[in-house]
Amino acid sequence: MRFSTTARAALIALAACLWAVQPAHAEETDGFDAVDGPNVRVMRHEDGGRTVFTRSPDQRTLTKRTFGANRNLTMVTVYRMDEHGNPLSCRIYDGQREELFKASYGYHRRTGKLIEERLFDARVERIDPETGREMPVRRFIFTYDAQGNRNHPIAINLLPGKTVEEVFDVESSALEENPFDADGKSRAPVNPKARPLGGDR
Repeated sequence: MRFSTTARAALIALAACLWAVQPAHAEETDGFDAVDGPNVRVMRHEDGGRTVFTRSPDQRTLTKRTFGANRNLTMVTVYRMDEHGNPLSCRIYDGQREELFKASYGYHRRTGKLIEERLFDARVERIDPETGREMPVRRFIFTYDAQGNRNHPIAINLLPGKTVEEVFDVESSALEENPFDADGKSRAPVNPKARPLGGDR
């Protein structure tokens, strides 16, 4: 039986969706299940939900899909990566694929460690009247302990009148770890010549 190009694309997309909600059977790699070759990882959660990470063959796009215990899709985050596996930016969608937020990341010039995430509202563009630039609605500042482990981020709400918890129902979008970073080594800085966010750190 022959299918048109459109029908083939629809069948492939349907197969991918059906696969995403089926139990995974594969080897485990560093706490993640390696599924369907080198470009898919699954993290299982204690509540019965799971997170599926899929990267593009060129490793420049990483898609994170979060499913609840009922197997319903609850959130999708699409990261744009650099050649070292560092996220440069991301877009965050809800389970109905409505875009909610977009984020950008800033790294330390010498160590390459993540130092700031800026979260922007994708539904309402907020312009800083002093600079004319789009203004983030939330900032996350990252610090590290003496062993180089990332501490819990400091969240700064830039919308006046309410607390962070009242305004947002989303945690930092920063990856705790890259599920495809098998060696666990620190990656090179995104751009060693770049000026870090917020001045020289």
